[in-house]
Amino acid sequence: MSNPNYINNIKEQKPSYGAHDSTLVFIVFFLIIIGFLAIFSAGAPKCTMQNLPPTFFVFRQLQWFVLGCVFMFGIRNIPYKIIDKFAIPIAWVIVGLLICVELFGNTVNGATRWLSFGPINFQPSEIAKLGVVALLASAFSKSMNIKDGRLWKNYFLPIIIMILLILKQPNLSMVMILSISSLYMYFAAGGCIRLIATVIGCGIAALPFVIQGYQKERVDMWLHPDKDPFGAGYNIIQAMMAFVAGGFFGVGYGNSMQKLGWLPEGHTDFIFAVFAEEFGFLGCLLIIGLFVAFLQRGLIISARCEDVFGKLLAAGITVSITIQAMINMCVASSLIPATGVPLPFISYGGTSLFMTMCMVGVLLNISRKQIKRFPNVKQQQ
Repeated sequence: MSNPNYINNIKEQKPSYGAHDSTLVFIVFFLIIIGFLAIFSAGAPKCTMQNLPPTFFVFRQLQWFVLGCVFMFGIRNIPYKIIDKFAIPIAWVIVGLLICVELFGNTVNGATRWLSFGPINFQPSEIAKLGVVALLASAFSKSMNIKDGRLWKNYFLPIIIMILLILKQPNLSMVMILSISSLYMYFAAGGCIRLIATVIGCGIAALPFVIQGYQKERVDMWLHPDKDPFGAGYNIIQAMMAFVAGGFFGVGYGNSMQKLGWLPEGHTDFIFAVFAEEFGFLGCLLIIGLFVAFLQRGLIISARCEDVFGKLLAAGITVSITIQAMINMCVASSLIPATGVPLPFISYGGTSLFMTMCMVGVLLNISRKQIKRFPNVKQQQ
């Protein structure tokens, strides 16, 4: 005869978690391995010119990778709903860091985006990607009423402050990533299509007023790089030469000519151009295919999640990383004006790699299905 408390035992049993999405892990690590190979090839000549070991950039990136792995698999085991509870205070911490950038940040190539703590340099704007996604997922899981004053005070206000501070750095590419991710999350939450179209239209209309100074010069050089081939148009011309030289099959790993001082940011912002020269169209197709697969897995994780907050968080993280990859590849191939945004998982840059792996850790956490373990039937008889 069955134990009368059997049903109660089942109800009281705490759920455990299943395995994470192994396909997503494979895609991410494949991209990171490609990144290490590309950083070594593109960065070795620059290291030599600076009297550094050829593997200097690789080992620096490896340190951030190890730290990223620790956090990625650690976050995987922490219930993602904790992010909902701390989304607002974390957002204000990010706002504080961005204010510190404005006051004490390091300026490189006309942009003030970095904070330094001893030998460690990092970009708080990279942290803002996860902060904005978490805030919006938390807000839209509670209410979709845009006129709700509590949403504006608690959630939208810190996001607006973040975007304004990042725009002032200036970092228009990051503002684009945050804006597109935000609009997509509103759409995924069931937002008004007419409002989204209105916001996009207003954003396009405001571009002439937002793009000023060196950003306007970049747009002019993107349209007419031949006007200043040895100045503002130099990177665009050299990147296009890399794509042309690569052709369909590429010149072979390590044989790029543009990385030999011709393309200044070959191991960071323009690493995709160097990769295209060495591996050709087929190599570019491989990277694009991996990011498409990443997008697919992320959206599948979002669709399978039964929790609204988890759905929106997974969708926002996936789109944010994919949009950044698309912007970088479009810049490297001169489809859009040059911006200073790294290629996720591949470009040299510790903050970018670390934060992207942390975001993947959240995705892996959401991908783990809750499984309720039933008590042994025989023991209940």
